[in-house]
Amino acid sequence: MLDFKELEAFVWAVRLGSFRKAAARLHLTQPSISERISRLETGVGEILLERSARPIQPTMRGREFFVHAERLLHQRDEAMKLFEDDENYSAPLRLGAIETIAHSWLPDFMRCLTQRYPQLTIELSVDYSPALNRRLAKNELDILLAMNGYLEPESIDQVPLSPYEMGMFVSPDHVGMLSASAEGWLRSLPFISFGRKARPFEELVEYLARQGVTEPRIHSVSTLMTILRMTMEGLGIGALPVATVLDEWHQGRLYRIELPQALPDMHYDVIWRKASHPRFCRSVGLLAQQCAGRYAESRGIDMKPSDFTGRWVRPVRPEEHPKAL
Repeated sequence: MLDFKELEAFVWAVRLGSFRKAAARLHLTQPSISERISRLETGVGEILLERSARPIQPTMRGREFFVHAERLLHQRDEAMKLFEDDENYSAPLRLGAIETIAHSWLPDFMRCLTQRYPQLTIELSVDYSPALNRRLAKNELDILLAMNGYLEPESIDQVPLSPYEMGMFVSPDHVGMLSASAEGWLRSLPFISFGRKARPFEELVEYLARQGVTEPRIHSVSTLMTILRMTMEGLGIGALPVATVLDEWHQGRLYRIELPQALPDMHYDVIWRKASHPRFCRSVGLLAQQCAGRYAESRGIDMKPSDFTGRWVRPVRPEEHPKAL
């Protein structure tokens, strides 16, 4: 087994041609340098230095070994530099993200991330939050952009992200039918939401219960883009993040239902294990927070009320029905 202290003694003795000078360079005594080199020679089973020469010269095997010894010391020094810069990282980053983020500000975030860390490569996994959190707990992922609350708070750290406003949308084909009834719209079509294991599904069930619908028909779908497509095809009422379907709403391919009570926002965090690279992970988290904030601000600016006039479905209120004569 090679010892770096023995390698250092050998390399500096060759470089300076003297045990005395090598001892001064390494802040050791001359006998200590001699002892370390002797142990190294015993370990490799070869004489590495010609001690009778002045200055000291390596033997043939010593010259050959010197090249490798220098390389090993250089690699050690390079490895130790990793711990001098707490905010840098060069290995592949195993990043997990939920689909809503993947279809909104994730490309901008990845662009900013690779500009800040040019040596970084990213291994991206897109899944729903419970699955991503399980993989984080098993050390299969490094950082998540997902919903929190699935892991022990003591084991993780996080940075909050801008929330997503949720809305209910329908195909233009259903606008007339849904506008004709005060409460019928709640029962006339099935709802379309994320998978049953996802928190938005649970929040939709709770929301509908507050509206008096205790046994709703809900199509659970694993991907955001499929929910969007099914809604535009008229297969149901889609519960969707408003910012991610702004273009379809603006173009009239979706109409938004005016709800009696707002749906809960979707809240996400940047999440990492405390045992991971803390300063780097927090730096990444703050960068993600900036990108999410920029996206939310830009989509908010895009959502001018005048641009969406006529793109709402407003179910008739009970007091607005004509009274019988």
